Amino acid sequence: MGTFPDRLQHRLIPALLAALGVSLVAAGLLSYSSPVEATPSASDLPATIEASPGPSSLLTFPPLASPSTAASPGTSAGKTPVATRVVVPALDIDLPIIRQPGGANAFPPCNVAMYLQQLHQPGDKGPTYIYAHARTGMFLPILEASKINNGRRMIGMLVQVYTADDQLYLYEVVEVRRHVTTLDGALAEKRETLWLQTSEGPVGTIEKTQLIALPLSHGPADHQDAHPKARPVFCH
Repeated sequence: MGTFPDRLQHRLIPALLAALGVSLVAAGLLSYSSPVEATPSASDLPATIEASPGPSSLLTFPPLASPSTAASPGTSAGKTPVATRVVVPALDIDLPIIRQPGGANAFPPCNVAMYLQQLHQPGDKGPTYIYAHARTGMFLPILEASKINNGRRMIGMLVQVYTADDQLYLYEVVEVRRHVTTLDGALAEKRETLWLQTSEGPVGTIEKTQLIALPLSHGPADHQDAHPKARPVFCH
């Protein structure tokens, strides 16, 4: 019958694309170099693009401190296998996911994505929050796409998230939020959702871009696919 990723590739994704009218756009592979130096213009205003009416919110990178970020029961504090890989086929994004280092290496490293430990993991009834720098080979395609028509073309894109227990979760992007400055939106979310965050400029830029995605399905994944080799580079 084939593995779940095989069925996903050959049957589920084509069916979803036909049903949802999703168009995956190939953008070419990216190398791991060249930091982005984008800075929003003075005329840019907070913008939200979504598939249907939904709550408004805000955010940051690395995630901004918030008085309500203490871990709660059922979050990633050892309750659920953690996310290990994030793939956005339409944007050629494919990154290992790690827990953000602490101590002297607290600044988010390059060449990997990270999950916000105080929130949830895929399969939990709450938000999963994954973030990475807006640099080549990382989440830069999200930032670039967000600048065109407020990122409308990303609505309907598929996101794949693998977890440490060899599961693959499939999500659909339903909303794009730009120029966000707090974590309030994600912290207030009660549904099972996926949030992807990237920066909008060089170190020190407060405003961030978020994609919000809703779950479609999940199933078993190949162990090797779910455990990519992470090679973080500590960058500034």
